[in-house]
Amino acid sequence: MAGVDIKLFNKWSFKGVKVDDRGLEAYINLKPMIYPKSGGRYAKQQFYKSKMNIVERLANKLFVPGHKGKKHKYTSGHCVGKTLNAFAIIDEAFEIIHKRTGQNPIQVLVKAIENAAPLEEVITYQKGGIFVREPVVTSPQRRVDLALRHIAQGTYQKCFNSKKSAAEALAEEILGAYNKDPSKSYAYEERVRREKEAASSR
Repeated sequence: MAGVDIKLFNKWSFKGVKVDDRGLEAYINLKPMIYPKSGGRYAKQQFYKSKMNIVERLANKLFVPGHKGKKHKYTSGHCVGKTLNAFAIIDEAFEIIHKRTGQNPIQVLVKAIENAAPLEEVITYQKGGIFVREPVVTSPQRRVDLALRHIAQGTYQKCFNSKKSAAEALAEEILGAYNKDPSKSYAYEERVRREKEAASSR
Protein backbone atom coordinates (compact mmCIF):
# COMPACT_ATOMS: atom_id res chain seq x y z
CA MET A 1 0.00 0.00 0.00
CA ALA A 2 3.06 2.25 0.13
CA GLY A 3 2.73 5.22 -2.17
CA VAL A 4 -1.04 4.77 -2.63
CA ASP A 5 -2.98 8.03 -2.25
CA ILE A 6 -5.95 7.19 0.00
CA LYS A 7 -8.72 9.71 -0.62
CA LEU A 8 -11.69 10.65 1.52
CA PHE A 9 -14.85 9.30 -0.18
CA ASN A 10 -12.47 8.39 -3.06
CA LYS A 11 -12.40 12.10 -3.99
CA TRP A 12 -10.40 14.27 -1.62
CA SER A 13 -6.73 13.66 -0.90
CA PHE A 14 -5.17 14.16 2.55
CA LYS A 15 -1.78 14.90 0.95
CA GLY A 16 -0.61 18.44 1.59
CA VAL A 17 -3.32 19.12 4.19
CA LYS A 18 -1.70 20.69 7.24
CA VAL A 19 -2.61 22.32 10.53
CA ASP A 20 -1.10 25.79 10.86
CA ASP A 21 -2.07 26.24 14.52
CA ARG A 22 0.67 24.36 16.39
CA GLY A 23 -1.51 24.16 19.50
CA LEU A 24 -4.16 22.15 17.64
CA GLU A 25 -1.78 20.01 15.58
CA ALA A 26 -1.98 16.99 17.90
CA TYR A 27 -5.77 17.22 18.19
CA ILE A 28 -6.80 17.33 14.52
CA ASN A 29 -6.31 13.82 13.14
CA LEU A 30 -5.71 13.75 9.38
CA LYS A 31 -4.92 10.05 8.97
CA PRO A 32 -5.91 9.13 5.37
CA MET A 33 -9.14 7.14 5.26
CA ILE A 34 -11.68 6.43 2.53
CA TYR A 35 -14.60 6.11 4.93
CA PRO A 36 -13.74 7.51 8.39
CA LYS A 37 -15.80 5.33 10.73
CA SER A 38 -14.12 3.94 13.85
CA GLY A 39 -17.20 2.13 15.17
CA GLY A 40 -16.82 3.63 18.65
CA ARG A 41 -13.48 1.98 19.43
CA TYR A 42 -12.22 5.18 21.09
CA ALA A 43 -15.40 5.99 22.99
CA LYS A 44 -14.50 4.40 26.34
CA GLN A 45 -10.99 5.82 26.65
CA GLN A 46 -10.59 9.34 27.95
CA PHE A 47 -9.12 11.85 25.46
CA TYR A 48 -8.90 9.19 22.74
CA LYS A 49 -11.39 11.06 20.55
CA SER A 50 -8.40 12.99 19.22
CA LYS A 51 -7.32 9.72 17.55
CA MET A 52 -10.48 9.85 15.40
CA ASN A 53 -10.33 11.36 11.94
CA ILE A 54 -11.52 14.98 12.05
CA VAL A 55 -14.21 14.33 9.40
CA GLU A 56 -15.68 11.53 11.53
CA ARG A 57 -15.77 13.86 14.53
CA LEU A 58 -17.70 16.41 12.45
CA ALA A 59 -20.15 13.68 11.38
CA ASN A 60 -20.67 12.69 15.03
CA LYS A 61 -21.52 16.30 15.91
CA LEU A 62 -24.08 16.38 13.10
CA PHE A 63 -26.00 13.56 14.79
CA VAL A 64 -27.36 15.96 17.46
CA PRO A 65 -26.99 19.49 16.02
CA GLY A 66 -29.99 20.84 17.92
CA HIS A 67 -28.36 20.32 21.32
CA LYS A 68 -27.39 23.66 22.85
CA GLY A 69 -26.51 24.20 26.49
CA LYS A 70 -28.29 21.67 28.69
CA LYS A 71 -31.23 21.04 26.39
CA HIS A 72 -32.25 20.77 22.75
CA LYS A 73 -32.97 24.26 21.49
CA TYR A 74 -34.29 22.61 18.33
CA THR A 75 -35.46 19.04 18.02
CA SER A 76 -32.87 16.87 16.30
CA GLY A 77 -34.20 13.40 17.03
CA HIS A 78 -34.42 12.55 13.34
CA CYS A 79 -30.65 13.20 12.94
CA VAL A 80 -29.42 10.67 15.49
CA GLY A 81 -27.31 7.70 14.45
CA LYS A 82 -27.65 7.95 10.69
CA THR A 83 -23.99 7.70 9.72
CA LEU A 84 -24.70 7.38 6.00
CA ASN A 85 -26.85 10.52 6.08
CA ALA A 86 -24.18 12.50 7.95
CA PHE A 87 -21.45 11.46 5.50
CA ALA A 88 -23.73 12.20 2.53
CA ILE A 89 -24.26 15.74 3.87
CA ILE A 90 -20.50 16.23 4.37
CA ASP A 91 -19.68 14.82 0.92
CA GLU A 92 -22.16 17.16 -0.79
CA ALA A 93 -20.95 20.12 1.29
CA PHE A 94 -17.35 19.36 0.27
CA GLU A 95 -18.42 19.36 -3.39
CA ILE A 96 -19.96 22.82 -2.92
CA ILE A 97 -16.83 24.10 -1.15
CA HIS A 98 -14.60 22.76 -3.94
CA LYS A 99 -16.74 24.44 -6.62
CA ARG A 100 -16.72 27.78 -4.81
CA THR A 101 -13.05 27.89 -3.80
CA GLY A 102 -11.24 25.45 -6.09
CA GLN A 103 -9.36 24.21 -3.01
CA ASN A 104 -9.19 20.88 -1.21
CA PRO A 105 -12.26 20.96 1.10
CA ILE A 106 -10.41 19.01 3.83
CA GLN A 107 -7.89 21.87 4.07
CA VAL A 108 -10.75 24.39 4.10
CA LEU A 109 -12.41 22.47 6.96
CA VAL A 110 -9.16 22.35 8.97
CA LYS A 111 -8.64 26.11 8.54
CA ALA A 112 -12.28 26.77 9.48
CA ILE A 113 -11.81 24.77 12.70
CA GLU A 114 -8.64 26.71 13.51
CA ASN A 115 -10.46 30.02 12.97
CA ALA A 116 -13.55 28.97 14.95
CA ALA A 117 -11.65 27.50 17.93
CA PRO A 118 -11.81 30.00 20.86
CA LEU A 119 -8.59 30.78 22.72
CA GLU A 120 -10.25 32.02 25.91
CA GLU A 121 -13.56 31.70 27.73
CA VAL A 122 -15.12 32.63 31.06
CA ILE A 123 -15.68 30.32 34.03
CA THR A 124 -17.92 31.08 37.00
CA TYR A 125 -17.24 29.86 40.53
CA GLN A 126 -18.40 30.75 44.03
CA LYS A 127 -16.01 32.52 46.37
CA GLY A 128 -17.43 33.22 49.78
CA GLY A 129 -20.94 34.53 49.19
CA ILE A 130 -20.42 35.83 45.67
CA PHE A 131 -20.04 34.34 42.20
CA VAL A 132 -16.81 35.26 40.45
CA ARG A 133 -16.34 35.27 36.68
CA GLU A 134 -12.79 34.69 35.56
CA PRO A 135 -11.21 34.34 32.10
CA VAL A 136 -9.28 31.12 31.44
CA VAL A 137 -7.26 29.76 28.53
CA THR A 138 -9.22 27.06 26.68
CA SER A 139 -7.45 23.69 26.37
CA PRO A 140 -6.58 22.55 22.79
CA GLN A 141 -8.94 19.55 22.80
CA ARG A 142 -11.84 21.66 24.04
CA ARG A 143 -11.05 24.27 21.36
CA VAL A 144 -11.54 21.64 18.65
CA ASP A 145 -14.67 20.29 20.41
CA LEU A 146 -16.25 23.74 20.59
CA ALA A 147 -15.41 24.58 16.99
CA LEU A 148 -17.01 21.36 15.70
CA ARG A 149 -20.04 21.76 17.97
CA HIS A 150 -20.66 25.34 16.84
CA ILE A 151 -20.22 24.42 13.17
CA ALA A 152 -22.91 21.73 13.60
CA GLN A 153 -25.22 24.10 15.50
CA GLY A 154 -24.73 26.87 12.93
CA THR A 155 -25.53 24.40 10.15
CA TYR A 156 -28.76 23.33 11.82
CA GLN A 157 -29.85 26.92 12.50
CA LYS A 158 -29.39 27.80 8.82
CA CYS A 159 -31.40 24.89 7.43
CA PHE A 160 -34.06 24.55 10.16
CA ASN A 161 -37.48 25.56 8.73
CA SER A 162 -35.68 26.70 5.58
CA LYS A 163 -35.51 25.70 1.92
CA LYS A 164 -31.73 25.53 2.26
CA SER A 165 -30.40 21.96 2.39
CA ALA A 166 -28.19 20.72 5.22
CA ALA A 167 -25.25 20.35 2.80
CA GLU A 168 -25.61 23.96 1.59
CA ALA A 169 -25.88 25.19 5.18
CA LEU A 170 -22.78 23.19 6.23
CA ALA A 171 -20.78 24.48 3.26
CA GLU A 172 -21.82 28.07 4.07
CA GLU A 173 -20.91 27.62 7.74
CA ILE A 174 -17.46 26.16 6.96
CA LEU A 175 -16.71 28.84 4.35
CA GLY A 176 -17.85 31.59 6.74
CA ALA A 177 -15.46 30.32 9.42
CA TYR A 178 -12.70 29.87 6.82
CA ASN A 179 -13.11 33.52 5.74
CA LYS A 180 -13.52 34.74 9.37
CA ASP A 181 -16.94 36.18 8.54
CA PRO A 182 -19.13 36.34 11.69
CA SER A 183 -22.19 37.30 9.62
CA LYS A 184 -22.03 33.96 7.74
CA SER A 185 -20.59 31.67 10.40
CA TYR A 186 -22.18 31.02 13.80
CA ALA A 187 -19.02 29.19 14.88
CA TYR A 188 -16.73 32.17 14.22
CA GLU A 189 -19.29 34.58 15.72
CA GLU A 190 -19.36 32.42 18.87
CA ARG A 191 -15.54 32.50 19.11
CA VAL A 192 -15.55 36.31 18.89
CA ARG A 193 -18.28 36.50 21.55
CA ARG A 194 -16.48 34.18 23.98
CA GLU A 195 -13.14 35.95 23.64
CA LYS A 196 -14.76 39.38 24.01
CA GLU A 197 -16.56 38.15 27.15
CA ALA A 198 -13.25 36.86 28.53
CA ALA A 199 -11.50 40.14 27.81
CA SER A 200 -14.22 42.14 29.60
CA SER A 201 -13.92 39.87 32.69
CA ARG A 202 -10.28 40.71 33.32
